[in-house]
Amino acid sequence: MSKYTTGELAKLCGVSVRTVQYYDSRNILVPSALSEGGRRLYSDEDLHRMRIICFLREAGISINQIGELFSDTHPDHIISTLLDQQEDDLRKQIAEHEKKLGMTNAIRQELKTIDHFSVDSIGDIAYVMKQKARLKRMRILTVLAALPVNALEWISIILCITRGSWWLFAVWLLAAIAFSVFVMTLYCKKMGYICPECHTKFRSPFKEVLWAYHTPKMRRLTCPQCGRKGLCIEVIYEKENQFYE
Repeated sequence: MSKYTTGELAKLCGVSVRTVQYYDSRNILVPSALSEGGRRLYSDEDLHRMRIICFLREAGISINQIGELFSDTHPDHIISTLLDQQEDDLRKQIAEHEKKLGMTNAIRQELKTIDHFSVDSIGDIAYVMKQKARLKRMRILTVLAALPVNALEWISIILCITRGSWWLFAVWLLAAIAFSVFVMTLYCKKMGYICPECHTKFRSPFKEVLWAYHTPKMRRLTCPQCGRKGLCIEVIYEKENQFYE
């Protein structure tokens, strides 16, 4: 029967000598014999046990759990429970990492909208990301509110063509204008803006917001604090002088 020193066992299993010694101190891998000089000697059975320990450690099983596994009279029950726990823990870790990855990608996308980046820009990005769900819901509701108007538009056009009732189109046009102004008024009351230059949060007059060039997330407005005129980040405004946190 072969005998292995601590160093030889460590080399065969791809671990350090200190790792083998640590397992000995934890009574997980006790040497089968000692040499005349007091050196630890391990058998083939010990080598097999060590490889099992290394495999379990690579799977994420803790030293304490491995100790319980080896000391139990029904190790098959223990290993099944341990693997179930390990799977649950790994899935939670994966979910957390995916969430962090999503935040990283979202931050990267927001950075593309900023012309002049500074440390304070990170605060603006964090502010917008906290409001992301509310902003998305607000924009969806605005689009949904416009659907009935679009439906009436097509109905009026069809009736105008088939029946020659052009007055229906005129009525629709007036109603669409009134409805659009109403929706935009409500929308503007809910929205505020962040200046990328001085990072001031502000509201803008309805007329300026209505006619301003805009993207899905920004509008070209004039900051009342620094006077900069350019694209400003759109956020939700709750009360006078208070933005949603």
